[in-house]
Amino acid sequence: MSAHSDRLVDVVAATVEVAAESGHAGAFTDEVAQALTAVVGKVAARAVDDAERDGFVSGWQEAVRAMEVEEGADGARVFRIHQAED
Repeated sequence: MSAHSDRLVDVVAATVEVAAESGHAGAFTDEVAQALTAVVGKVAARAVDDAERDGFVSGWQEAVRAMEVEEGADGARVFRIHQAED
């Protein structure tokens, strides 16, 4: 598993533990459930964003390495990315 998945698993496990403890204490309410759900949702969203960013970065690095192998590493190349006009 990736570090992002591990982080999400840890947060979900901790959330379940907190829910169980508050249930045993008789303090589990709708508000507690909503708060715990929000925590898991935010961590999941961050994990997805981080995984997408890391995937893009590693893909970009792989593409650059492939270009270096094809062209040889005899000098720097500049790639211009033109923005579309609105």
